[in-house]
Amino acid sequence: QVQLVESGGGLVQTGGSLRLSCAASRSILSLNATSWYRQTPEKQRELVAVITSSGTTNYADSVKGRFTISRDNTKNTVYLQMNSLTPEDTAVYYCHANRRDGSGLLYYYWGQGTQVTVSS
Repeated sequence: QVQLVESGGGLVQTGGSLRLSCAASRSILSLNATSWYRQTPEKQRELVAVITSSGTTNYADSVKGRFTISRDNTKNTVYLQMNSLTPEDTAVYYCHANRRDGSGLLYYYWGQGTQVTVSS
């Protein structure tokens, strides 16, 4: 079992920045990948950024060049640095991780979410 706890959300003006944190209850190097998703009442949950255990990163087109996903292995924490925020970035942001056990079974974990609101 893996617990994921997000923090860092809040209210920011257009053009501002926020950094989200996702603290995992076990080594993030034991996880296949850790991701950030976001969801609004009008849209399905969408993938924002992902970082794999090898350090490979990938981003949604809508955030490329503005958001950066990174990790601190010593703190078992994954970050999402969000710059040049716009009202379209307003959403609940969720941390997600998956892990494969020794028999090959894949497990998925979600955090509780953190609200990001960007005012115009």
